[in-house]
Formats: sequence, structure tokens, C-alpha cells
Amino acid sequence: MSDVNDSAPPPDDQGDTEPPTPRTGTAAAEAESPALSPLEAAQAEAAKLKDQLYRVAADFDNYKKRSRREVADGAKLAREDLLRELLPVFDNLERATAHATSTTDAKALADGIGMVIRQFVDTLGKIGIERIQALGQPFDPAVHEAVQHLETSEHQPGSVAQELQAGYRTADRVLRPAMVVVAKSLPS
Repeated sequence: MSDVNDSAPPPDDQGDTEPPTPRTGTAAAEAESPALSPLEAAQAEAAKLKDQLYRVAADFDNYKKRSRREVADGAKLAREDLLRELLPVFDNLERATAHATSTTDAKALADGIGMVIRQFVDTLGKIGIERIQALGQPFDPAVHEAVQHLETSEHQPGSVAQELQAGYRTADRVLRPAMVVVAKSLPS
């Protein structure tokens, strides 16, 4: 019996006995599959790009849905915060109403309602809403809504002579303009 393994490759001239390395990666795939025609290669590339496009479109659609949901959740939280601030004012109005049915002291009732109004104004100030000053101010169509002119010598022509309904604004926009009567000069 011989000690030589019949399945071992014969040594080459330089004594290298390492077996050949197997092909890997794209070179192996190209060697095993027949060469693609330019049309087939272009179709394969188009299919790959189409798949990528569908994935990007789906990701964008999911992003839009998530953004809408976050905006809606933010608006809901803002409403809840506003209502949380206003509920104590409402509670005090209910107490004043209950007290009004059982009291005969009109001054005490008026004082109580005045306190609730001050609480309401303070609450509006905490959430960034302020009353628009109108009476005696020059008419400004950006914050005042004129509903009538009044001939008077008590106020400068073009200024607000009466405030019929208060206006309110936040820092950057008018929520409701003040409804006012504008003074005009007496006829000469």
C-alpha cells in the first residue's frame, strides 16, 4: 500500500500545494449565468429602480400620515391645555349663578361676577390673549371694525368714540377685531 493520497492534487513546479480558491461574488454569478443582453440588463435595472421608487413612495406616504397624526395630536393637546385653564373660570360662573338665585344682595352678586371677569382676563393673559384697547384710540382697520360714525366734539375725528364689543388678539394676530363707533367732526 502506498502512503500517497490519490485524491490530492499533484504538486506543481514550485511546491505549492494549496487547492484553488472557489469563485465568489459577482464574478461567480457571471461565470455561472449566461451573459445578459443589453436589453435584459436595462430591464433588470429598470425593475430594480421601480422597486426602489415604490419603497420611497411608501415611506413618504407613511411620513405624511405620521405628520398629520402628530399635528392633530398637537392641536388636541393645545385644546386640552386651554380648557384646563378655563375650567376654573367656568366653575366660578356656576357658583355665581347658583348664588344669584338665593341672594337679594345685588352688590355682592355684582362684586362676585366682577371677580370672575378679572379671573377670566387673567387666564386669557396667561395663555397669551389680550384685549385690544379701543376707546379714545385712533381708528385702525387692522384691529377695529367700524359699525357707525358719530358726530361729536368730545373725541378727535377719526378716533374711537365708543366700543360696542371688545376685540382680542394674540401676539401676532387679531382673534376678533373690536366693534367700534368712530368719531367725526360736527358740521360747521
